[in-house]
Amino acid sequence: MTATPLIVMTVGGSDSGAGAGVQADLKTLSAHGVFGTTVVTVVTAQNTCGVEGVEPVPVGLIENQIEALLADLPPAATKTGLLGRADVVRLVAEQSRWLANLVVDPVLVDRTGRTLVDPATVDAYRDSLIPVAAIATPNHREAGLLAGRPIRNETDQRAVARELARTCGTPILVTGGRTGGVHPVDVLSDGIETHSLAGRWVRSRNVHGTGDALSASIAARLARGAGPLVAVGEAKAWVARAIAGAADWQLGKGEGPIDHFGWASGRVD
Repeated sequence: MTATPLIVMTVGGSDSGAGAGVQADLKTLSAHGVFGTTVVTVVTAQNTCGVEGVEPVPVGLIENQIEALLADLPPAATKTGLLGRADVVRLVAEQSRWLANLVVDPVLVDRTGRTLVDPATVDAYRDSLIPVAAIATPNHREAGLLAGRPIRNETDQRAVARELARTCGTPILVTGGRTGGVHPVDVLSDGIETHSLAGRWVRSRNVHGTGDALSASIAARLARGAGPLVAVGEAKAWVARAIAGAADWQLGKGEGPIDHFGWASGRVD
């Protein structure tokens, strides 16, 4: 690579196990040939088995990180992960005028489905941050929290994706990788057109950080000029390869990471 790479900023939590959070985002962004920068919102002590400790970063320091990067390393795209608190969500919304191609991955539940945030934070996402994003990528549980009703199947996914897209004025991707069913289905809606994007199940326990990987991959592709539908389709295919590549890995005793760099296949595009 001889040309100066595009910059993509990730705003989210630190995962000491490096399977998710900003550490995993940096791997995904590097695999896509863009230069990742980070704004850390929460520091966690975790591994493949779970989270052992959490320490929020003061909101003033989060703001300082964003301003430092905007002053010197302005991004061609930005993605959010774990923000954790309503005041942090609102801060990112306030800074959004300078954050091109903003991809909001609203981390509202953990891998077991346990809710991580209070109702004020859910409201801040729905009312302040998602409306200024280029696309939002909640999983089915998070989309259910945002819409105020559960999602049990593809019909619910389509209805909620369309509803949230119309309410927020933002394309919504409701991912369904943990819903079960014959095929995993993600649903993308801009409020007018709604697309069901079927995938295939990969037998693997190593799926930690797939939501981060998907949203970071989408951000990298938006930075390069792809539209939302193309970016989502290509990112889904990339994540599927990364899951398959790590299917036989034995990293840790729990839910391990995916193959961000395509080590199993030699392919990362």
